[in-house]
Amino acid sequence: METENKCITVAYKLYATADEERELIEEATEKHPFSFITDLGTTLDVFENQIKNLNKGDKFEFTIPCANAYGEYNEEHIIDLPKKIFEVDGHFDTEAFSKDKIIPLINADGQRIYGSVVEVLSDTVVMDMNHPLAGDDLTFIGKVIESRIATGKEIEEALATVNGDGCGGCHDGDCESGCGCSGCR
Repeated sequence: METENKCITVAYKLYATADEERELIEEATEKHPFSFITDLGTTLDVFENQIKNLNKGDKFEFTIPCANAYGEYNEEHIIDLPKKIFEVDGHFDTEAFSKDKIIPLINADGQRIYGSVVEVLSDTVVMDMNHPLAGDDLTFIGKVIESRIATGKEIEEALATVNGDGCGGCHDGDCESGCGCSGCR
């Protein structure tokens, strides 16, 4: 059975809970909502499954345990990388590699991944490769602003963005680069 991709727009508050501490970490408002197209792998599967059968105006509240979100925090994902690999023309940019800075990297498969700088030593950069929300349960509280079948053009644009060919998420002409992305509207 073929499924139809849906264009879903939601407003929500996202809370992360770790060690019984709950913290608001993100908010998508009705003025600046979050839009996505289902079945393209652009959101957590658990998030999408909670939202995709809701209708416009429906409210939601659910928690995704860390094991189903970004996993447990893993000390083995703290790695030492040779400082030399970050040099440009023999120069290491100490400002760009200060503590807690997020650094884009490319893994052995050519995929872009991100790490957080833990510390810079004389010959190495200590990087934390855990997702920033690893170890946190995620609670979403919000409502569906729009839920409808996505157009072919919207699916094409979303796929281009997922594949690295698009602008990365500007909507309704708010992109100054003139990429022409129409978003999910």
